[in-house]
Amino acid sequence: MTYTPEGKPVPVQLPPAVERRDHVRGEIDEAVRAACRDPGSVTLVAITKSFSAEAIKPMLEAGHRVFGENRVQEAKAKWPNLRERFPGIELHLVGPLQSNKAKEAVALFDAIHTVDRPKIAAALADEMAKQKKRLRLFVEINTGAEPQKAGVLPDAADAFIAECRAKYGLSIEGLMCIPPLNEPPAPHFALASKIAKRNGLPLLSMGMSADFASAIAFGATHVRIGTAIFGSRG
Repeated sequence: MTYTPEGKPVPVQLPPAVERRDHVRGEIDEAVRAACRDPGSVTLVAITKSFSAEAIKPMLEAGHRVFGENRVQEAKAKWPNLRERFPGIELHLVGPLQSNKAKEAVALFDAIHTVDRPKIAAALADEMAKQKKRLRLFVEINTGAEPQKAGVLPDAADAFIAECRAKYGLSIEGLMCIPPLNEPPAPHFALASKIAKRNGLPLLSMGMSADFASAIAFGATHVRIGTAIFGSRG
């Protein structure tokens, strides 16, 4: 602790990202209380897409350990070194995965939020067996049936989840969704929650910087926050 000449403590100035993280964490806790859910039931996944290792380091030094990346190659360029310096990191892939990147993805990540087709399910099952590694897996649901967006259509979700389990032996634990940009997110969160419940899936990855409080009201267990912590991407 640093003190002024008068003996008064000098307030500690937190790095901006850490200060914003603390603010977001407070808003998450408030939303959890409003939803009458258990404290600590929501994991904050800090999204570091396009941010450098140096930009991430203050968060690691402050003790944050759960992060998300959108691309395998970007993650490969910065996270192995960070893992060596900061133990206990949990890394989530929240962007689209190509089957030819499955080997690297299984080696790099602890969770994948974007399982969305049989080819990916098969590739992940094969690589996890080869690498003797079990990842936490989420099926991505295209709740808005947007043609430009990845994800399983809602009407096909039950069958795909069953196929992942029975054919590929995958332990699917949750669903992920990204509501359409110009629509209210609540109906999409409600739909994802309904699909998860009837398939016995305990985890829901939904809610980003602009809508995570709504997602928490509908049962989100993982919220993916980037801009509200790290600021706008260049």
